[in-house]
Amino acid sequence: MADDVLGLTGTVINPIRSKGTPGEILVAFRGGSETYIAYAEEPIAEGESVLVIAVRPGHQVDVVPWPVDSALRIGLLDK
Repeated sequence: MADDVLGLTGTVINPIRSKGTPGEILVAFRGGSETYIAYAEEPIAEGESVLVIAVRPGHQVDVVPWPVDSALRIGLLDK
């Protein structure tokens, strides 16, 4: 079920360049990973982490940036 990805995090593998312009994310779950067409309200670069906030028909999702992972990557939570 596509709804299984709701609330999961993923990684942008094809950038979301602007609102209404899809990108692509990779979500790991069920012991594997799947790609989804992703939409966001703002641009999100390749390699950034995102949170799936809604599931659309046709293997499409809405996402938002997931800042916790970004903060970990740049070391803000290591102190």
